[in-house]
Amino acid sequence: MSDSAAPIDRAALRSELGTLTTESVDASLHDLDLRSTESLVHLMNEQDQQVPRAVHAAAPAIVEAVDALTARLRAGGRLLYVGAGTAGRMGVLDASECPPTFGTDPSLVQGIIAGGPTALRSAVENAEDGAGEQDLREVGVGALDAVVGISASGRTPYVADALTHARSEGALTIAVACNAGSRIGELADIAIEVVVGPELISGSTRLKSGTAQKLVLNMLTTLTMVRLGKTYGNIMVDLRATNEKLRARAEHTVMMLTGADAEAAASALRKADGSTKLALLILATGLPAQDARDVLEAQDGHLRRALESQSAELLL
Repeated sequence: MSDSAAPIDRAALRSELGTLTTESVDASLHDLDLRSTESLVHLMNEQDQQVPRAVHAAAPAIVEAVDALTARLRAGGRLLYVGAGTAGRMGVLDASECPPTFGTDPSLVQGIIAGGPTALRSAVENAEDGAGEQDLREVGVGALDAVVGISASGRTPYVADALTHARSEGALTIAVACNAGSRIGELADIAIEVVVGPELISGSTRLKSGTAQKLVLNMLTTLTMVRLGKTYGNIMVDLRATNEKLRARAEHTVMMLTGADAEAAASALRKADGSTKLALLILATGLPAQDARDVLEAQDGHLRRALESQSAELLL
């Protein structure tokens, strides 16, 4: 924060934090440090079981978000996660897993964290109080994009600033928070508010809140990618074989879905330049690689639709 920024009213901030569920104290755990390790393990496991139920309660907003994200990405936009601290790291993690899982370009889903790459490994002082607008300007957020602001408290200034700027540029805005009636929820087009209650350690939102964020982000990207045709049924078919593990996985997938032997699967993958989806289409239809590419492109990359257009099918 620059020297010219308005000073923070700490009294007002303390008062605000006192209203947040994520900052509240579970009085029944006042003797936490006196309990046995076995008791603590069971307690923490029981606490974590509350998270999926809280995510379930937010399902309608998640459905709306997935459909809206699908429309933006299908139109050529990007998904940009924005957050600070644990929330920011969750966004970066989810974004980084999309290319190897779904064969996406790294620019399609990006994680932007307050304080930059340094904040992935260590805390960056005052980063969450900074201006998220500047970081979004650097990536050129536009009207086709979707910006997902992540904040356990729902009040992180960096995230609020980013969402405000994103809306001014016409981007779709989605808030993921762990308090009801959050500030970032008010700023966003869609508010996903997963209320997990007080943390095991008061205020440590890397616990239930962090788990809730991970579950929600998993749903947003995974289900959006399913809608975009990145899977065939529940099987990853848009992965690209770029190392030995992925080559083995791709060969196994092709063999499983076509009945081809290992040699035929490997050959089809070579013709497809490592694309599992294309290799499957080649084997199922007998089309030359380029013709299969054209068919797949005509169907917006949806393997099932491409197979149906050629009256072909896979084993599963």
